[in-house]
Amino acid sequence: MNARQRRGVILLVLSVLCALGAFAGVVVVISDVQAKVGPEVTAYRVKADVPAYAALRPAQFEKITMPERWLSTGAIRDLTAIRGKIAVAELRKGSLLQKDMVADRPALESGQQEIAIMIDASTGVAGKITAGARVNIFATFDDEGRGKNAVAESRLIVAGARVLDVGRLTPIDQRDNDRTGPAGGEAVPITFALTTADAQRVAYAESFAEHVRLALLPSDGPATLKPGESTYTLDEDKNK
Repeated sequence: MNARQRRGVILLVLSVLCALGAFAGVVVVISDVQAKVGPEVTAYRVKADVPAYAALRPAQFEKITMPERWLSTGAIRDLTAIRGKIAVAELRKGSLLQKDMVADRPALESGQQEIAIMIDASTGVAGKITAGARVNIFATFDDEGRGKNAVAESRLIVAGARVLDVGRLTPIDQRDNDRTGPAGGEAVPITFALTTADAQRVAYAESFAEHVRLALLPSDGPATLKPGESTYTLDEDKNK
């Protein structure tokens, strides 16, 4: 082996030793970072904005991992924790899901039952009705088939109905025998907590009324009705 070959071998050995040293240094740095950061755990992030009081579904969140020491103690690490829950305020896209962001869905009171009906989005205070809200439910009946002296009327069928849940928009033209809105529009399934009598009134209105409309009430309680305000006909204005 001549001098040039010996120099080549020495340079090759030095290169290998430098590479091994660099690799060892990287391993040490990574180990040090892992020791300082700790193990990673599962958390969940909001995929898109969620309105306040909306019912929560697993599809609204994406799974992420992050160091356990950086995760707050209130973070939700299992999506079974949101079952039957609603958002207590608007959840913004990218937010880390926390326990104080969710609350139990409003429960039924003694003597109440749940009933869900489809409400036309354009006549149901679209986007403003949320779980926990109170509304007046109005139904509009025409005079067809109701006798010679019958007149079209609007009737308040339930005052101060409590909303338990608001579903997702559904095309009306996919439903059979719809009477709550024009074909081609969108409707929302809304669940109410009602007494048996009020549930029967709502079921009757959904089946036979031309339209069912909701009027959102103030948060401090139902609006007070004066005598005679529960029904309205056009003749009332004509006679004034």
